[in-house]
Amino acid sequence: MELKLHTFDLPLKHTFTITHESRDVQPTLIVELSWHGKSGFGEATETPYYGVTMAKMKSQIESILDLLPHDILPHPSDFWAMMSKTLLDEHPFALCALDVAYWDLWGKTHNKPLYEIWDLDISDNPITDYTIGIDTVEKMVAKMQETPFPLYKIKLGTDDDLEIVEALRRETDAIFRVDANTAWTPEQTIYFAPELAKLGVEFIEQPLKADNWEGMKRVFKESTLPIIADESCILESDVEKCAGYFHGINIKLMKCGGITPALRMIKKARTLGLKVMVGCMTESTIGCSAIAQLLPLLDYVDMDGCLLVDDQISTGITIDYGVVSYANLPGTGASLL
Repeated sequence: MELKLHTFDLPLKHTFTITHESRDVQPTLIVELSWHGKSGFGEATETPYYGVTMAKMKSQIESILDLLPHDILPHPSDFWAMMSKTLLDEHPFALCALDVAYWDLWGKTHNKPLYEIWDLDISDNPITDYTIGIDTVEKMVAKMQETPFPLYKIKLGTDDDLEIVEALRRETDAIFRVDANTAWTPEQTIYFAPELAKLGVEFIEQPLKADNWEGMKRVFKESTLPIIADESCILESDVEKCAGYFHGINIKLMKCGGITPALRMIKKARTLGLKVMVGCMTESTIGCSAIAQLLPLLDYVDMDGCLLVDDQISTGITIDYGVVSYANLPGTGASLL
């Protein structure tokens, strides 16, 4: 098996601001695994908030070259198990890129999209939201006007959060989701929830600090809107912790280590009665095409990364007014241009 690493700086269409950071460019790493003339592609984005840099990811992936298959292709779950012994504990982003590339290669080798390999019905997939980052109200409105959507995810965490949602509501009848990215207190969340519900907000994502379990217990009991975990649910072991504290979880492939653990996390969440969402990390069409394979298993999806960046490096799924269309190709259907 041959491994190639491709690095790109993806320009963002607008400065993207959340409570943690602002950025205008998204560096991304594309992993290519080749086997007998077929190539699979996976992706991981540089994310300083989690200590993930391009140099670290490249070094981490290059460290497993001797572990790559030589004679036969093991099942992706077995491949993930081999790679995770070296990479999981501290390097889930690198592990994700390898895992997704391998799943893509597996699908291409078997000449089927992954959703067919998993025997999933794609006829009733959820639509994706489109994210509006923190900005002035005028610029947030302009972003919505530039990209009309039936469903928006609004990033919050300012001193004027309720006023922002009120102003945006005057401009559209789209469904809203709000993501505070750990910026609120329990009291704020409980107070905001009924007001946000009146404004057509579907749920609140990660309002409190990731380790504020005592506060989340109170919010879970008293909030009039569902609460979805993000920063509180990173790895497989976090799913069970979220039961009784959140109404659902947002799985990020890069944070948990790829498609393989995400499938297990989805199954576990269902046994616990939790809603399931998969989110993106401002990746290109390659990363979003991997997420799309999971759509039939999800209640919600936030896979607009390929719309937020100027993606001139890859092909795969397309998104039209929130509806995700597949490339009708094997694997994830994605490829580098």
